[in-house]
Parts: sequence; C-alpha cells; structure tokens
Amino acid sequence: MKEDVKSKKAVVLLSGGLDSATVLAVAKDKGFACYALSFDYGQRHRQELDAAAQLAKESGAIRHVVLNLNLRHFGGSALTADIAVPKDRPTADMTHGIPVTYVPARNTVFLSCALAWAEVLGCFDIFIGVNAVDYSGYPDCRPEYIAAFEAMANLATRAGIEGRGRFVIHSPLMQMHKTDIIKLGLALGVDYGHTWTCYDPGIFGRACGHCDACQIRLAAFRQLGVIDPAAYEQNTGGSQ
Repeated sequence: MKEDVKSKKAVVLLSGGLDSATVLAVAKDKGFACYALSFDYGQRHRQELDAAAQLAKESGAIRHVVLNLNLRHFGGSALTADIAVPKDRPTADMTHGIPVTYVPARNTVFLSCALAWAEVLGCFDIFIGVNAVDYSGYPDCRPEYIAAFEAMANLATRAGIEGRGRFVIHSPLMQMHKTDIIKLGLALGVDYGHTWTCYDPGIFGRACGHCDACQIRLAAFRQLGVIDPAAYEQNTGGSQ
C-alpha cells in the first residue's frame, strides 16, 4: 500500500500477538499510515515474528522493520533465559505479583526504539497494545507508565525540544477487557488465526494452551462464545 500524503504517520509496535494486531487495526482505522516495528529480542520462539510479518503485510503497513536486539545477553526472564514458563496457574495467581515471564524494561526499550524511528520519520504518534485490565502484572503495562514515557519523549528528543510537535503514546486497549479487545478487532477485520500469543509452544509448533497468555486468551474467546482460530495443542479448548 502506498502512503497517502494526507495521512498522518504512526509507528505501531507489533509483536504478532492479539493485542498488537488489534492496535494496528485501530491505528489504520483512524487513518494513520502505519509503520510497524517488531523485535527479534531473543525470545523463546519465532512464531510471533512470523505472525507479525503476516499481519503487517495483510494490514498494508507502509513498512515493517524487525529490529535485532538480543536481550538474552541479559536474561532475567522466562522468555529470554532458561527459566521454566509457568503453566496452568489459577487466575488469582496470574493477577498477583510480577511473573517470571516479565522481561526487564522491555516496553521501555521497545518504546525508545519506536520513538527514535518516529523522530526520523517526522511523526509524533506511537501505538502500543498494553493493557492494565486483563494482563499478567507487568509494571510497564500501566497507564502511569505510559504517561511517564510520553512526558519523557517530549523532553528527550530534538523534535520535542524544537517544538515541531508533541509525541503521543497511544494505548487504546489500556482499560479494555480481553473480550472487548477481541470484539473490537473482529469488527475491524482482524484475523486472529494469524496472531500468536503463546509463551511456550509445543513440539509441533502449536500454542501450548497452558501458559498465562494462552489461558487469558482462551478464556476470553470462551466468554464470547467464539472459537479461537489459533492452532493449539490438544485438550486446550482452542482449535487443533
């Protein structure tokens, strides 16, 4: 898709997951010319990057950049080190404390890179799919954090200091339940069969259905009475 000269540009953080796919659709629906940014950060698998590439292509993103940034050099997370991913945790456990799947400062790193690209592109809008309702306790998914980063972005950039514009960090899913996110995405034409949520896929490359991310996703689809189109291992309640 060619960029409409009348369209405002936006950088959209695209992990390949359900939330980021929805945010990309929201940004496009708002008339933004979307520049998708994903990260090969040493995560446990590449399925989410494959999903991000497909979503970017399907959405007509102007450009999709996959930035290599190996956080395995630091480790400290079940997603970037040899630490077991929690499985089959009760909902009460998932909403209490910060889990080992938290990647230290990940959203700060990702948003900083998005900010750098936005400044180069001459745009002031950045979209991210963080959520403070149905989430796994990550501190960098809260509204206070997004507000603080936005304030920093306008203090730490040449474009901000010279008054060319004001950077805005859009987090349209922040206060939405997962069921409402899915309903929004379906209304905007998102194919959730092309998204990837699982932290720890099985030996056949399908979603495990048992990690926190899978459980939250599956529960939302069940509440909606809709079959999750993603491919799961057997006996998870999703498609197989």
